[in-house]
Amino acid sequence: MRVTLGRIRALTRRAAFGPGAGVGFALFAIVLVLILVDLWVDVQMIAWTRRFYDALEQLDAHTAMRELGVFGMLVTGSAAIFLVSDYLRKRLWLRWRQKLTGDALDAWTGGRAYWHLRPGLSAETVDNPDQRVSEDCDRYVELLLELTLDLVGRIAGVVTYVAILWTLSDFVLHFTALGFDIEIPRYMVWLAFLYVLVSSAITHMVGWPLKSLYFSHERREADFRHTLVQLRDNATEIAQAGGEAAERRRLDARFQGIRHNWLRLIRRELILGLFTRPYYQTVLRVPLFFALPAYFAGSVTFGGLMQLSSTFSRVTTTLSWFIFKYRDLAELAAVAHRLDDLFRVTGDPEPVGGVAAAVDRGTSADDALHVRGLRLATPQGRWLAPVPDRTIRRGERIWISGASGQGKTTLLTALSGLWRYGEGRIETPEAPIFVLPQRPYLCPDGLAAAACYPSGPDDFDPARLRAVLERVGLSHRLGALEADSEVALEGLSLGERQRLALARVLLHRPGWLVLDEATSALDATSEANLLAILRRDLPTAAILCVAHREPVGLDHTGVWTIGEVPQTERKTA
Repeated sequence: MRVTLGRIRALTRRAAFGPGAGVGFALFAIVLVLILVDLWVDVQMIAWTRRFYDALEQLDAHTAMRELGVFGMLVTGSAAIFLVSDYLRKRLWLRWRQKLTGDALDAWTGGRAYWHLRPGLSAETVDNPDQRVSEDCDRYVELLLELTLDLVGRIAGVVTYVAILWTLSDFVLHFTALGFDIEIPRYMVWLAFLYVLVSSAITHMVGWPLKSLYFSHERREADFRHTLVQLRDNATEIAQAGGEAAERRRLDARFQGIRHNWLRLIRRELILGLFTRPYYQTVLRVPLFFALPAYFAGSVTFGGLMQLSSTFSRVTTTLSWFIFKYRDLAELAAVAHRLDDLFRVTGDPEPVGGVAAAVDRGTSADDALHVRGLRLATPQGRWLAPVPDRTIRRGERIWISGASGQGKTTLLTALSGLWRYGEGRIETPEAPIFVLPQRPYLCPDGLAAAACYPSGPDDFDPARLRAVLERVGLSHRLGALEADSEVALEGLSLGERQRLALARVLLHRPGWLVLDEATSALDATSEANLLAILRRDLPTAAILCVAHREPVGLDHTGVWTIGEVPQTERKTA
């Protein structure tokens, strides 16, 4: 319980505090005031109950008709208060969700946690982060506001209704038990507390497993959804491999996990419902039965009986907040657990325990790239081929060669600042290193956005963008340039994707460029032409090119061979 409350307190601080927090707290305060005003209206409704039923008992038609008018005004006022309160609460929900979602996005994208927390790279991972950022942030704020505001209203209601019940139940219950005469003054008050206390204890004993079941349900649903997304994103490769049956087995296995957990969840809800459902149906009727002894003893009139019953019902209903909201409380605890995991793990991703993350990094003082004593390793502790010491300066074009599996791609990942497993030192220039992988990422916002990534289309002149696309051989795609959806990118071959990525380079004109098999899908002539364009357009840039074959057209000025001492160094030795 203490851990759960700590999680809720930390998440609420993230959602409620920060820039613009005053507006949020003002909205919260206004909603609370409206809840208290609505409570005052409800108190007037209790008084109305006695007047109306006394008028019925006395056959006083004039008073009864007048009270019907009062009833209409009370209902109208209550409805208006509810609608305004609900609107302001939703505005507050939007503000707090925006703040919590922003913090979650910062945690997931800041420090490149989304990369470091991939399976195999970190001792701890976050399952389905997309669900945690999108759905869990939404649901947490919704449940937090609903439960908090309701609880405050219930607390104020308890004080008010108990005071009224105390005033109304100014009579004594007499009965004999085991030969003793027993008198209980104001027994309706004590009975209300006892009735709810026993019911709450039973509810908690029966329903406590729901928290873990809700947690598991959300995770399994997200796993199933993620598998469907994988099928969509890799549709071509799966279809070419004839992998439909294998994918169906994966999906069936995921759904079986949902099914088994769902059966456990609904069984537990059934067990809980065996108690709570009868409680819901009787909580408004039982008070009348409890008040009958006072009525038959002549202690209250018929109107007083209905007023007493109404007040007792409000006391028990208010005190039954824990029972009525148990499922929501269990879900809030599960959602808080998931979000707390996201913030905790992304705060400082812990490396896999196979090898220490000991690559020393720094910024060079001479705007060059220096690699000294570098040897990289896998997260599990397998050492890769040693990397020869090297200094690379602006204007050099280096072909990085070596046999497969020697760690060429891993070296580029380390140069870009991502890979941290191994030993040695890397000093990089202050200017960012622009990296093009073999299969480039295309953001799903249209052809123009994909070409300008990570900048936006507004950062470049449209005429220049069209000219660059024509230079890299994508003139046949210019008709889709104005489209701003993923449809414009459908059907792009890997070669066209690589041409689009090279267009990014020509638009951004980086001072440091890394090509990791970035032209592997192009024919030799096209590759040579495009590399020659890069060489001419970026004469002062340092270009590092990983390729299995000599990058004709790049006119490289040096070779950096991974896994053996370069030929130039052998001659020097």
